[in-house]
Amino acid sequence: MRRTCSALLLLLAITCSATAADWPAFRGPTNDGISLESKAATEWGPKKNVKWKSPLPRPGNGSPIVVANRVFVTSAEDAEGKRRSLYCFNALDGKQLWARTTKVDKVMPTHKTNPYAGTTPLSDGHRIVVWHATGGLKCYDLEGKELWSRNLGEFKHTWGYGTSPILLGENLILHTGPGRRVFVTAITMATGKTVWETDEPIEVEGLKNKKGQYQGSWCTPIVAHSGGKPQVIVAMNTRVNAYDPANGKVLWTVSGMRHARGDLAYSSPVIAGDTVLVTGGYKGPMMAIRLGGLGDVTKSHRLWRHEKQPQSIGSGVFVGGHIYRPNAGPSTIECIDAATGKVTWTERATGNQWASIIKVGDLLYATGQDGGTIVFRANPKKFDLFAKNKLGDSCNATPAVSDGRLYFRTAKHLWCVGE
Repeated sequence: MRRTCSALLLLLAITCSATAADWPAFRGPTNDGISLESKAATEWGPKKNVKWKSPLPRPGNGSPIVVANRVFVTSAEDAEGKRRSLYCFNALDGKQLWARTTKVDKVMPTHKTNPYAGTTPLSDGHRIVVWHATGGLKCYDLEGKELWSRNLGEFKHTWGYGTSPILLGENLILHTGPGRRVFVTAITMATGKTVWETDEPIEVEGLKNKKGQYQGSWCTPIVAHSGGKPQVIVAMNTRVNAYDPANGKVLWTVSGMRHARGDLAYSSPVIAGDTVLVTGGYKGPMMAIRLGGLGDVTKSHRLWRHEKQPQSIGSGVFVGGHIYRPNAGPSTIECIDAATGKVTWTERATGNQWASIIKVGDLLYATGQDGGTIVFRANPKKFDLFAKNKLGDSCNATPAVSDGRLYFRTAKHLWCVGE
């Protein structure tokens, strides 16, 4: 019941103009991968139940969003990432309506598996915001008119960028790392004005920490509720922080992200009732944290911590006391008891899972890098397969859901599938 109330509160905070058919942000209207719709397509293929597909100039890991019968997605225009674009397509027929390109004056580094389109746009139903990292934060209306633009600095990391903004009330919340300066900020959607910025201390700049191990956080924030009040939760490279959305103050922090292989976070935290569950990157630990408290609550609120996990890039969903988590390596899906961290089952997936799992009605959708999607029931006792589908193109992005249709961003195309 508490989990349902939190989701409804977050939905109301998004905008009164959003509809159930909108998928306005990374991982949907409540940022947890759970659709407000009761069903979506379950069977498709390259030539089956494809409503349309539209070409994209280059691969990208950013996911599509759907607002007011428009689909928005990012793509670079060139291999060096000096021209980064936001595209708008008609959701019904796939026609490109407009594209807006931002120029970056120099080549910034990235990893070959993370092209220069690593972020997901955000909408409040009236405006579209996209973060191009060093290219800045851009805001447009639904017709593509630029409303405001912000330069937040240079963000340089050997593995590139990949965090996405989320919406809370009238403000967007953005975690800007990794880079020379790492901070979480709240910015007003209407004007682009900074409400607050909170820096996260980092020991050294760059790819590796003082011990020579990999470091960085690409975690997109999520909103939790504790004591009836919202908190912004972000997994940083060495700790998990909860921020007061009114002023950016760090309410509480829990250590434990650091592990024997580095200081890394990729996937978003998962809220499970009064608990938040976080998995570190590069086979980092999984841990459960009881929400609430003030200051360093590691000893009092960290419920359990299991050191070595599979590679976690995509985020899981919480259903009925269990986390269904996609793994990037090995290519598996796991069901995990949220109370204990015990794995109740593991199933081989269709390729490594970089996309986050989504839930529509009673079904879960897990998309692999090979473009295959496994549709299964949320059953904590066993893997309960419903369908297997494949598009025939590689995919690192999380699908969007709108009016029963699924929208996939693959390496070469934007797809709409529906029965």
